[in-house]
Order: sequence, then structure tokens, then C-alpha cells
Amino acid sequence: MITDPFANDAAMAKDVLAELGTGKVAYVKKVTEADLHRMFPGAEIEGMDGPVWALLSANGSPILLADSRDAAIANAMEQDLKTVSLH
Repeated sequence: MITDPFANDAAMAKDVLAELGTGKVAYVKKVTEADLHRMFPGAEIEGMDGPVWALLSANGSPILLADSRDAAIANAMEQDLKTVSLH
């Protein structure tokens, strides 16, 4: 049975919205050291030598960290994920 997220409310529930595209869509984002601390609390992240790129699922969950944008996109392709741009 398919449930209609709009059946009882004019606005889509946050949890339903957060899961749209999960497992199908991902985005690539250049991340800062502060971003990494937020994504991986408690991880020892010191002195990044160069840019770090994250492949993130549609709901923002990290999938992969890479040292280049191309590597992150290649991984998305390997996992049959459609990459989208955010502005």
C-alpha cells in the first residue's frame, strides 16, 4: 500500500521529505574541517592538506570522503546514484 504524504496535511512531513531520493540521488560538496567535525563527531581530524569532497545522500548523510570532486562523482556512478548540484 502506498501512503500519500499529503493526505492529512498541506505540508509534507519532515521525515518524509528527508527520505526523498535516498538511495537514488546524492550530491557532492566541498567540505571544511568544521564540516567534517559535524559529520563525524569525535573523529580525529587535523590539518587537512588539501580540499576534501564529500558524497552525501539526499538526506545529507555522508557516504564517502574523497580528495577530489571527480573521485566522489565516480563513486556515485559506481553506486548508480544520480548526482545533483546544489546552489
